[in-house]
Amino acid sequence: MQPQTPLTRDVVLIGGGHTHALALRKWGMAPLPGARLTLINPGPTAPYSGMLPGHIAGHYTREELDIDLVRLARFANARLVLARATDIDPQAQVVTTSDGREIGYDLASIDIGITAEMPCLPGFAEHGVPAKPLDIYARSWRAFLERVAAGEAPPEVAVIGAGVAGVELSMAMAHAMRPHSAEITVTLIERSAGLTGVGPRAEARLQRALRSNGVTLLTDAEVSRVTEDAVELSSGKSVPSAFTVGAAGAFAHGWIAQAPLPQNEGFVKVGSDLRVEGIETLFAVGDCAHMSHAPRPKAGVFAVRAAPVLHHNLRAALTGRRLRAFRPQGDYLKLISLGGKSAMAEKWGWPVSGPLLWRWKNRIDQGFMDKFRHLPRMAAQRHPARISAAGVDEALAGGKPLCAGCGSKLGADRLGAALSALPVPRRADVLSRPGDDAAILDIGGGRQQVITTDHLRAFTEDTALMARIAAVHALGDIWAMGAAPQAALATVILPRMSGPLQSRSMAEIMAAAAEVFTAEGAEIVGGHSTMGAETTLGYTITGLCEGTPITHAGARAGDTLILTRPIGSGTLLAAEMAGEADGRDIAALLEQMARPQGDAARLLKGAHAMTDVTGFGLAGHLLSIARSSVMGAEIDLAAVPVYNGALALAEAGHRSSLYPDNAAAAPVTGAAGARGALLHDPQTAGGLLAAVDAAEAEKILSDLHVAGVPAVAIGRMIEGPPGVVCAR
Repeated sequence: MQPQTPLTRDVVLIGGGHTHALALRKWGMAPLPGARLTLINPGPTAPYSGMLPGHIAGHYTREELDIDLVRLARFANARLVLARATDIDPQAQVVTTSDGREIGYDLASIDIGITAEMPCLPGFAEHGVPAKPLDIYARSWRAFLERVAAGEAPPEVAVIGAGVAGVELSMAMAHAMRPHSAEITVTLIERSAGLTGVGPRAEARLQRALRSNGVTLLTDAEVSRVTEDAVELSSGKSVPSAFTVGAAGAFAHGWIAQAPLPQNEGFVKVGSDLRVEGIETLFAVGDCAHMSHAPRPKAGVFAVRAAPVLHHNLRAALTGRRLRAFRPQGDYLKLISLGGKSAMAEKWGWPVSGPLLWRWKNRIDQGFMDKFRHLPRMAAQRHPARISAAGVDEALAGGKPLCAGCGSKLGADRLGAALSALPVPRRADVLSRPGDDAAILDIGGGRQQVITTDHLRAFTEDTALMARIAAVHALGDIWAMGAAPQAALATVILPRMSGPLQSRSMAEIMAAAAEVFTAEGAEIVGGHSTMGAETTLGYTITGLCEGTPITHAGARAGDTLILTRPIGSGTLLAAEMAGEADGRDIAALLEQMARPQGDAARLLKGAHAMTDVTGFGLAGHLLSIARSSVMGAEIDLAAVPVYNGALALAEAGHRSSLYPDNAAAAPVTGAAGARGALLHDPQTAGGLLAAVDAAEAEKILSDLHVAGVPAVAIGRMIEGPPGVVCAR
């Protein structure tokens, strides 16, 4: 067996800007053994600035605009922390995030872009929208355009700042509104005497383009206040505006301006090697950086061209090699969108415009995005030997990677056969046999205790998030028995890594787990840790019951079946491993999986039977209730909720590696198609499945919805032999 390369250095990329995105792609092509890579970003995608005007104008969808950071992180074998960085301590080498986490690093880089917020302008914070961050602006604009189309808002827009960004966005918004209203008002407001950021010839051409798009340009105009329906000027004039955009310059994010870093007007000062001046363990790139050796305007072209240098220098800093210098070009080609599918190019003061320029710009932009849309596919899993024992190829499932989470469990039939061979309990205080979600123990005085254990192979590199999900998953057995969580023992297996990385990982894991258990009234009282081939997290938990625990056996004919969460997590995670899932869907899934279900369990304590839907899928767990209760179950396939993206992936043929065993162990009469297949999809941290009195079901569902639980009624228990059927 080849020795596993230990992880020895933490590299943290703060922000999913263009430089970091390109560096991640290069890293994925040739990872550096021993380095653990982390990307911190507020969302699962990062918008590409070059296509923003086209998106605002309606030429591109939001999906076409976005770099999928979830897919990119998977490709680069990096953990993605979905949070906003709020502070950095370069001495302690720690980044603080918006969710309170402290993430340590050995080497870090900042690429968080800029903001166009105007905090000193009265009324802007309440009634204005900064052009950057791009994702906030794009989302606000689409919502406003929908209101204009519905006649709920007047088609009146004002843009503050007539630089290249303001010019592009004003024409793009005018173009987008024109199909929805014959009378649009778009005003571009500039405090100086003319357009900024371009030469005289280009300015004259852009002014003609503004007029042809119906945009009014106001120069020598000082804005004094922004109101809900107007922009007030110091001259006393009022410009009507139901949607006011700030594009008057580039400003540093507040937390960067307040950080103990060398700065120039709030931007981080870096040397020619892109390292922060005086701090060897920290880099800064993109618009948030100020290149002291070669000051340049804030433009995406420099961010793109800095990526190979940053990638090289990160690796060089980790391996003791010489760093390179970044030498940005003196002038660069400006490609400016003109509202419709026309563009202007300018370099060395000479402009050219027309539809051909738009096609050229579009080709460049699409080429950039294709770098992230078409990442190299994962290599098929191969066994190393050229000759192997019979059955190896079949066991490897055609080269498909083994799923993590519940997708890696043993099949229900094989597990059931092993458990059935166990001897009958002899102790009088052991009240249960294998089969329910947790063991039931008599602890005297009429009190009963339940105990369970569960662990998961990690399916995300974010160990803190994985710890939360694993805790919620393990607690599901306690909640399903109607018990209150009491105590937990943690089992932590980490891949081989250095002492400092062990400390960082354990601190993140235990802090996240403690947050979940403490909120549910339980205590972590100890556990066990070791190193192994991969990260695996689990918990052994005890719970106390006020009355008789809820088992699988109490369902009655006519009971309504309530499910508290969608299904499809196994399919989504399997597709994500293959680089085929949408990052937004994965981010939403992980957020739901990490959300405790204690509130739902307490509202379902009167259930006749209950379980949590995990590895054996909805069909398998429902069949367990049916068999234990000696009756049938009927479900409405169309009523079963499905996670966003799961149905399309199932239709495309994506399946978790446990799917075949689940389908064989729990056949469902009348189920067909992708929805039918999802009934056998193994779930991790899945929903609670409860059989409740039909007369009480409506009230229970109402209470669950008030508590924020997306519960639905999916069927009922019926007289007949144990089995699961779909309603006709």
